Amino acid sequence: MIELDKVSYGYGGTALFSQLSLALQPGSFHFLTGPSGAGKTTLLRLCYAGLYALGGQVRLFGQDIAALDRDAIALARRRIGVVHQNCEFLDHLSVAENIALPLTVAGRAHEAAGNLKELLAWVGLGLQAGQLPPELSGGERQRAALARAVIMSPDVIIADEPTGNVDWEMSQRLLTLLVELNKMGKAVLIATHDLNLIRSVKSDVNARVLRLKDGQLTHAGTEL
Repeated sequence: MIELDKVSYGYGGTALFSQLSLALQPGSFHFLTGPSGAGKTTLLRLCYAGLYALGGQVRLFGQDIAALDRDAIALARRRIGVVHQNCEFLDHLSVAENIALPLTVAGRAHEAAGNLKELLAWVGLGLQAGQLPPELSGGERQRAALARAVIMSPDVIIADEPTGNVDWEMSQRLLTLLVELNKMGKAVLIATHDLNLIRSVKSDVNARVLRLKDGQLTHAGTEL
């Protein structure tokens, strides 16, 4: 579904990583760990074409993005739901309107009425549908961000430190939602520094743990 083949990237002439390869298969579940500054967010952005590799090849759903035009890349990205580390919303729109925004932008606003209520209930925000984003707690904002990421029914969910700003109980709730998505056949990739979070879910899902350090991506599951 998403493949990075010997990819390289860097900033200001300094290589962050090179010859890095990663494959996200349908229904797979990956945790991405590593020290601060290792490039976890950069790697995630390469996975959803938020950045373009300086070397190597990135394929989205079997297509080399270097061969795709802007519209084709936009269509491919609609199949990827992204939960950013700092979830941002349009503060003048309600929670429900913010969650439905990807459908609105795609010209599919009519589809929102059918599943928005169910989606809000799934993330536990049914009572907050009419509120404005500044009225939400940190955990509610993260759940709203997850709902917005999946409103288009994507094939892949990519989450960058989705539990970084919430307490343990809310972290578990968010992770449970992501596991449920995986059991529905979605591929999931989560960047996190919280090894306890990874340990807490290992009995519920067949997760692969990857560690990014010094420009290398290695399997890190044995010691967790």
